[in-house]
Amino acid sequence: MNDTAQIFDITAIRAEFPILSQKVRDKDLVFLDSAASAQKPRAVIAAMVGAMETQYANIHRGLHWMSERTTEAYELTRDAAARLLNARDRSEIVFVRNSTEAINLVAHSYGRAILKPGQAVVISGMEHHSNIVPWQMLRDSHGIELRVADITDSGELDMAAYEALFADGRVGLVAITHMSNVLGTYTPAGRIAAIAHANGAKVLFDGSQAIVHRRIDVQAIDADFYCFTGHKLYGPTGIGVLWARRELLDAMPPFLGGGEMIASVSYERTTWAEVPHKFEAGTPAIIEGIGLHAAIEFIESVGYPAIAAHEAALTDHALAKLSAIEGITILGRAQDRGGVVSFTLDQAHPHDVATLLDRQGIAVRAGQHCAEPLMRRLGVDGTARASFGIYTTPAEIDALATTLERIREFFA
Repeated sequence: MNDTAQIFDITAIRAEFPILSQKVRDKDLVFLDSAASAQKPRAVIAAMVGAMETQYANIHRGLHWMSERTTEAYELTRDAAARLLNARDRSEIVFVRNSTEAINLVAHSYGRAILKPGQAVVISGMEHHSNIVPWQMLRDSHGIELRVADITDSGELDMAAYEALFADGRVGLVAITHMSNVLGTYTPAGRIAAIAHANGAKVLFDGSQAIVHRRIDVQAIDADFYCFTGHKLYGPTGIGVLWARRELLDAMPPFLGGGEMIASVSYERTTWAEVPHKFEAGTPAIIEGIGLHAAIEFIESVGYPAIAAHEAALTDHALAKLSAIEGITILGRAQDRGGVVSFTLDQAHPHDVATLLDRQGIAVRAGQHCAEPLMRRLGVDGTARASFGIYTTPAEIDALATTLERIREFFA
């Protein structure tokens, strides 16, 4: 399969995910929680097991053949990530643990060293906590103002409100999700970046959700920073990517100090390694990095056009099926949205809904989804959330709808 493939073979794809074949309480597993963490294909599992069984060693500084072989495998992931994002150069790829660490790295290194007290950082009203808290910490320690661009009642970024935040010329950085983990809303990245750049600000996009569902070209959207996490992209936990323009990385001081990120050390002075290693202190997540490479290759083998078409059809199907159920309220009606559907059911707490679904083998997420300010904006305490992956089928959405009908009758 590739980007020009006309057939999306869901049966073949599901066969690549061994976990999906199991039963849960004698029910077929229906996994609708991929936005939290996606399942892993055989290629990822095999790559990680193979590295541990045949070549594992610490990387970069070893001279024996296993270290050299493992170093090569790990660094090929940097090439794959650069290709995935259309980076100008592999040196623009910094490995981190996850998107949370990537955002903290930018807040600490760019925020403290480049932004000046009195400047502002703009976020949106639909951010994950990991794109709120680091900026609050920067505000409190460095005198940065934090500004929030509101969203519309349909769950889209209010572009007029966003642009108005630049009126006084003090905005230095914009940090906004590329796709909401609650509403499924895609933000208009190109327009966001154009407005920011016209006003002298840089832009960071949290791509944790977006990169799972569609191709990301950091040059086309004119981003300055972009991050994603491996475990949502069918890879392992503990590995993520921060992409940044090389000139920005060169200007930023290190985030963590220790081994690997140095050129030389004396008691009087330490000099830093070249980018990207300046930001990669200590022994990295070696096996996880190799697993991420396999995940990227798996996604590329299917092709983003096929993935996007499949998940757009799933989302349309889910919206139609759930909207037809009395008492269900779907949060967000964005025109451009991905495979995440958050909903409430009259007279039922989201945790109760999720528990009853689980008894039928259906896994969804329930709660505030690490987006407490967004919950308040929406006027709810929490939601149940169904999120789709490359392996999700229309029949699984039908099973969700049928079970929700029964749950509604129970609470009624």
